[in-house]
Amino acid sequence: MSINDTYQPINCDDYDNLELACQHHLLLQLTLRSGESLKAEAADLFLRKKVEYLLYKYHGEQHEVRLDAIESFSHPEIGTITITQN
Repeated sequence: MSINDTYQPINCDDYDNLELACQHHLLLQLTLRSGESLKAEAADLFLRKKVEYLLYKYHGEQHEVRLDAIESFSHPEIGTITITQN
C-alpha cells in the first residue's frame, strides 16, 4: 500500500477494539494486508492528514501503520478481529 493510496476508514467496532488494545497496551498479533505478520504492543491511535494510524512497539522501537493496512489482529482477551472497511 502506497502512502498516496486513498485512505479507507475502518469499521467503528474494529476501531473501538484497537482503542481498547491501546488503552491496555495489549500485545497483539497483527496481520497486515501485505502478508506480513508480527507481534507488537498496541500503543496509540492517531490521525494525520485525514488518515488513521496505529502506533505500536516492536522490538523496543515505535512504528506506525495505517489502519486500512491491517487485515486482522488478535489477543486472547478480545479474540481475533478481521478489519472491515467502511
